Amino acid sequence: MADIQTPEKGSHGKHGKGKVRSKKMSTRVDFTPMVDLAFLLISFFMLTTTLAKPKAMELNMPKKTEEKDKEDVKEGWVLNVILDKNDKIWYYNGIVVFDMKTTNYSPEGIRQVVYDKQKEVEKKYESSDKMICIIKMTDDANYKNMVDILDEMDITATKRYAIQDISPLEEEAIANGGVLDPSRIPEIVTEPVQ
Repeated sequence: MADIQTPEKGSHGKHGKGKVRSKKMSTRVDFTPMVDLAFLLISFFMLTTTLAKPKAMELNMPKKTEEKDKEDVKEGWVLNVILDKNDKIWYYNGIVVFDMKTTNYSPEGIRQVVYDKQKEVEKKYESSDKMICIIKMTDDANYKNMVDILDEMDITATKRYAIQDISPLEEEAIANGGVLDPSRIPEIVTEPVQ
């Protein structure tokens, strides 16, 4: 470890009278254990970084389909979900905005809304797999909100969902508390989807 050189026994410097000077001692530190410790730390951190794999969410993108393979989507299959600030979620049924409702990320919130829509689609169209959830975000929503809603899609076993940009009509409806001015609704649509 560490050594200190000491003078030999009985040695008093020069023979004879005069001042006795002490011999300067040299010190030496052995760094061998320090090297062992350095290798131990390096190997520990290399091992832990390889064990800590980054967690990523799997997102499967659809394959490119031909025009003949595309299925017509019925308006009753669609649930629109819009993520907003402060963990607020706006949602409405169908393709055109009529009247939006709000919920949150609790199990009684968006999860129950999705389950209810699945039951409704299954009752009307014989299969809950036909339900499509369209996910949109306002500029105020954050990344955590998107991860949370994708988790809800996984929990509720929603097989068909898509991520889209929010439309100006939807932004306008959110600014008005979830209600769109009837004059702004396209003329083709006369009543909301039940």
